[in-house]
Amino acid sequence: MVGRAMAEDLARDFAVTVVDRDPQAMGLLKAPEAAAAPIQTHTADLSDPAAVSRAVQGFDDAPFDLVVGAVPGFMGFQTLKTALEAGVDVVDISFFPEDPFELDALARENGRTAVVDIGVAPGMDNILLGYHNERMQVDRFVCMVGGLPAERRWPFAYKAPFSPIDVLEEYTRPARYRVNGGEVVRPALSDVELVDLPGMGTLEAFNSDGLRSLLRTIDAPNMVEKTLRYPGHADLMRVFRESGFFSEDPVTVRNSDGQDTALRPIDLTSSLLFQQWKLGAEEEELTVMRVAVSGEDEGGLVRHTYDLLDRGAVDASGRRISSMSRTTGYTATGAARLVIDGRYHHPGISPPEYLGKKQEHFEFLMAHLAQRKVIYRHREDRSASKRGSAS
Repeated sequence: MVGRAMAEDLARDFAVTVVDRDPQAMGLLKAPEAAAAPIQTHTADLSDPAAVSRAVQGFDDAPFDLVVGAVPGFMGFQTLKTALEAGVDVVDISFFPEDPFELDALARENGRTAVVDIGVAPGMDNILLGYHNERMQVDRFVCMVGGLPAERRWPFAYKAPFSPIDVLEEYTRPARYRVNGGEVVRPALSDVELVDLPGMGTLEAFNSDGLRSLLRTIDAPNMVEKTLRYPGHADLMRVFRESGFFSEDPVTVRNSDGQDTALRPIDLTSSLLFQQWKLGAEEEELTVMRVAVSGEDEGGLVRHTYDLLDRGAVDASGRRISSMSRTTGYTATGAARLVIDGRYHHPGISPPEYLGKKQEHFEFLMAHLAQRKVIYRHREDRSASKRGSAS
């Protein structure tokens, strides 16, 4: 759902090869006018590490300079590991549950850069925080983000703009955040609050495990990430979860032949929900995000707020490119260009906040997105006095 947008964007400047198990999905690829080369395709089942290894080492004895990973989260860690073992640089958007730093030594040993979690969130929110963390003493970081259908429909008021299995992971994986310097763990979908955002009206925000690497790399005492949905969605998903429909523990079910069979509830739920959550090719959806970074710099107390409201776009051939594909994919292709051009070289695991540290990288990524009409609107609010000074 995002890989196509990335492949077509990179094909403007580079020779791109796409590997996927579904020939029909690859048939949707179309190189833009004045592309560097036609997009090449190869069919392979990337759930097999051996297939990944063969693919990343190149076809026809032509090694690749960079691998871009866009697989579902449950495949992400192994795919990244295999690519690093093959000795190539990687830019990856897979939202896998494992700790990417477990592969840091492998990447360093091979002298390879692995930029991970480089989407919209995690991704751009990390970059924004990484940038300001180098220039101020951050006290509080808040990110609220969601991908939503433009039209709200009963019963779910939701469509999945990226891998649906990864959406369900957001509803089951415990959320970690930080309060007054201490880590807090709460269930996903908890602490629901209503928020008003420009162009969207009232949405609900709930805890999800989106901080990820930030809990390791940034020492700000207060950090939280929340997912945005239309009001009412969180309650419905909690009912599903607490009733066992998201469970991975098999239950015994008697089939129509009278035979007992073991079935994981999550597999049945996924099959039912994914058909209803499938985003139509021409169906409008949007990405909404607010990132707020508060603290103190040389000028006093300051709060930086970034707002994103992206409604997708239509390319030159008249095809709709989803908002989530744009906001996630073009962040990744910006990082890919920095790595390919040698402007960013950091052997080891590189979460997005590392990319935000240097002014030149930050400005390039913001300009790269703006050129593709992905606009982050920045507002700076300052206090008249520094912390601890007389008011």
